[in-house]
Amino acid sequence: MKPAKNVLGGPLQGCSQDPLTGFYRTGDCQTGPNDRGLHVVCAQVTQEFLQFSKTRGNDLTTPMPQYDFPGLKPGDRWCLCAARWLEAVEADVAPPLILSATHMAALQIIPLDLLMAYALDGTAAFHN
Repeated sequence: MKPAKNVLGGPLQGCSQDPLTGFYRTGDCQTGPNDRGLHVVCAQVTQEFLQFSKTRGNDLTTPMPQYDFPGLKPGDRWCLCAARWLEAVEADVAPPLILSATHMAALQIIPLDLLMAYALDGTAAFHN
């Protein structure tokens, strides 16, 4: 299996070990055939996004130990579903991103220039 790439074409970096994120709970936004939600966008969640996600039926703040899910708080990094992040953009509550840790599969749903506009990891300057 080839190493995963990020949206910038480099090696996929880790998103978060604490809390442990990713569809496969490896700390990175790796994807595969079982990941129907495409959990590939590494975001630093905000209170506004967490509230928005809850209104969409996905409560990311309540711990669910049976799924090894601690519950998120603002500032945590988490692998989000690409479509949900795009919904958040449209609702003007999208959290900032770490592009080096966002899997290239995100480009199937989200244009690179939009991802770059929300980047925390220095790539936004490249876009401007």
